[in-house]
Parts: sequence; structure tokens; C-alpha cells
Amino acid sequence: MPSVLVTGAARGIGKSIVERLASTGWDVIAGVRSTADADAITKVNPQQISAVMLDVTSADHIAKLPEALPDRLDAIVNNAGVVVAGAIETVSTDEWRKQLEINIIGQLAVTRAVLPKLRQSHGRTVFISSVNGKISTPLIGAYCASKFALEAAADALRVELRPWRIPVVLVEPAQTDTDIWRNADTMVLETEAAMSPEQRALYAKHIAAMKKFVPMSQRMAVPAEKVAAVVEEALTARRPRARYVVGLGPKMQTAFVTNLPTALRDRMIATMMRLPRG
Repeated sequence: MPSVLVTGAARGIGKSIVERLASTGWDVIAGVRSTADADAITKVNPQQISAVMLDVTSADHIAKLPEALPDRLDAIVNNAGVVVAGAIETVSTDEWRKQLEINIIGQLAVTRAVLPKLRQSHGRTVFISSVNGKISTPLIGAYCASKFALEAAADALRVELRPWRIPVVLVEPAQTDTDIWRNADTMVLETEAAMSPEQRALYAKHIAAMKKFVPMSQRMAVPAEKVAAVVEEALTARRPRARYVVGLGPKMQTAFVTNLPTALRDRMIATMMRLPRG
């Protein structure tokens, strides 16, 4: 049976990917950050799922990872990620570091650690990116920056690994029905609370607009299982594409918005999110 490591596997998209791949015969190693999460995910399918302690920001976990994995590894799905919200001016340096450390630096550190195994198996590397790796959205600029960086790194890695026939694939979902989006309204309140009084006064209309925009985004969210199905396609296709946008709507959105003149795109995004114009 083929084997795959999935990071951020305890919940959300990662959990759906683990369940989907295990049900179709993959031996899945689920990267989790606690013994409770390890117990919960392995109980889903004990025959096909095992767990490994893997905080992608932990140098110790990453150093131990090769020994914790089976001799043969056929794929990695880099899924671990977080969203840091807030206007660029209001996001602290520590929060910027957290965003980039998890969503880009940690992803690449894990990938580097397993590349020797993937080189032996001619395995595949999949990164869970986002439509926000193509379209930057106000008030989640740090998150968008991390996904833009991930896209750039994956593009370079794909060409670098061609001599060893290791495909590198980006999966780009839009809003997905996970804990992150279900709790987005709480995230907005926490973002507002973290601001200084001066920042709250400056960005009051932005925050009000974000509070109204969140319910619409939640209604548009697709099931995590849909993303998992696309990941399975990326792992099993004879000739995988470099990018898979999840869903027809996001495909149309990405194709349209990325080809607009910048000024028009800015106005359209601001209008859609009901952000203040002046």
C-alpha cells in the first residue's frame, strides 16, 4: 500500500484528507501535536492510520521525523496552517512571525526532512495553498502573504525536483467549512480586542465591514471532504497538474480577478467587502 504523511491532521481539512486516503487504501501517517489528537485520529481507521508527533515549528520534531516514518514514503501533504487576521498596520511582529513560521517556514522544513525518502520512491509533494495565494484580501494580509510565499516556493521546488521525478502540486481551496471559518466571527472579535484604542478608532469601519462579511463567507464555504477529494486526485493522477483550484466558483473567481487591472481589482474587492473608500 502507498504511504503518505499528512501534516495538521487533527481536524479540518487535514482530518478529512486522512480519512479519505485511509478509506481508499493508503497507509496514512497523521502529523498531530498531542497524544489526545493522536488517539482520536488513529481510532478512525486503526488499520490504515498511524500518528506522529509533529509541530511543524518544532526543530526537534522535524529532526526526529525521518526515523519516525516508514522506510518507504510515497507522498507528503503539507496541510498545517493558521490564519492571522487584522489590518497590516495592526498585526504585531510576533503575529507575523507566527503566521509565516507555520504556513511557510514549517511547511518547507518538513518537506526538506522527507525529501530523501521521496527521492527514493519518486513520491509526490502536495501543498495546501489557497485562492488567497493568488488574490490578496484586506484584513487577512498576513495569511495571504504566507500563501503567496508558499506558491512561489512550490513553483521553484517543482522545477528543482524534476531530475528525480518528484511532482510538486498546489491545491487551492477557497473558504472551507472547518473550525477556522466556523469560528471566524470570534476571530474578528479577538482581532479587534488585540488592537490599541487608537487602532480601533482608525479601523472601526474596517472591522465593522469584516463582521458583516464573515457570515457571507461562511455560507460560501465548501465541505472539507471536497478538498480531500482533490488531494486524492493530485496524489493518484498519472500526470498531476501543478495546481488544482477547488470548485468551479473559485476557478472562475481566480481566472477573472487575477486578470483585472490593479486599480479595478482593488475597487472591486473593497466594494465586495464593503470597506470604507475614504
